[in-house]
Amino acid sequence: MSYLDDPRVFFAAERTMLAWQRTSVALIGLGFVVERFGLFVRMINATHTVVQESTKPTLWFGVAFLVLGALVSALAAWQYQRFVLTLTHPEVPRGHYTWMGPALNYALAVAGLAMAAWFIWSGT
Repeated sequence: MSYLDDPRVFFAAERTMLAWQRTSVALIGLGFVVERFGLFVRMINATHTVVQESTKPTLWFGVAFLVLGALVSALAAWQYQRFVLTLTHPEVPRGHYTWMGPALNYALAVAGLAMAAWFIWSGT
C-alpha cells in the first residue's frame, strides 16, 4: 500500500506495464522471425540439390519465444491490476480507465498463443 497520495505512483506503474508490453511484443516478433527463418531455409534448400535439413529447431525456438512473449504480457497485466487495487483514490486520476492497458496485454497474449498454436498445427 502506498502512502504518497500522488498520481505519479499510478503513472509509474502504468509505464512499467507498458515497458513489459514492449518487451513482450519484441519477444513475439523474435519468435515469428525465428520460426519463419525455418521456412526460408526450406525454400532455399528446395531450389538446390542439397540434402533437406530439418527445420524443426527453428519451429520450436520460435514457438518458445512466442509463448514466452505471451506469458510476459499476461503477467505484466496481472501484476499491474493487482497493484492498481492497492492504490487509494487520490493516486488514480479521475476519469482514467485502468482496464485499457491490461486488456491490450491480454489480447497480445492471446494473439501470441494463437500464433504459436498455428505454427505447431501447420507444422511449418
